[in-house]
Amino acid sequence: MLIALFVLDAISYVYRRIGIGQDAMFALIWLSLLGGFVNIPIARLSGRETIGAEKVTAFGVSYRVPVIHRQPATILAVNLGGALIPAALSVYLLVKDDVWWQAAVAVVFVSAVVHVIARPVPGLGIAVPSLAPPLLAAGAALIVPAHAPAAVAYVAGTLGTLIGADLLNLSRLRELGAGVASIGGAGTFDGVFLSGIIAVVLVGLR
Repeated sequence: MLIALFVLDAISYVYRRIGIGQDAMFALIWLSLLGGFVNIPIARLSGRETIGAEKVTAFGVSYRVPVIHRQPATILAVNLGGALIPAALSVYLLVKDDVWWQAAVAVVFVSAVVHVIARPVPGLGIAVPSLAPPLLAAGAALIVPAHAPAAVAYVAGTLGTLIGADLLNLSRLRELGAGVASIGGAGTFDGVFLSGIIAVVLVGLR
């Protein structure tokens, strides 16, 4: 999908639509892609204790004894390319285009639906179908009246995915047994990165 977007020059089109110059556009593209490999630790979540039972045999007699299992601790991190950069660009668009309430309505809608469809994946984190957030964001941007629908689509696609998939599921991260749980990383990076891009393209096709 990413290769196809480059071939179709869709990414350049998107950044032009939201008012980003060519030099800044290429810088944001590569910072987002390379930043996807950078996770910045912000907290350490202690592992949860669970009580199970284990079979013990002594002198030919079997006993079931309680055993406490402790899950490994999880490092909570923020992904540079999948969270910080898209969030910073979203704030810039909110200020530049003055679409605060329109974007807020769209973000709430996308966040709510994404939260419902997001699934915890043991050992990975929270995963979201890649095409769901951009379709939701594009639909919200077309319904909400705004003079800058492309900006609304981008903000809704990126912030809606981050909030709905990651932030609203922070309480479930301890159950996944992942060594590192990254906001905007792993299962949601493609959702965040592609959401803003595809959503703006879909809005432009209306």
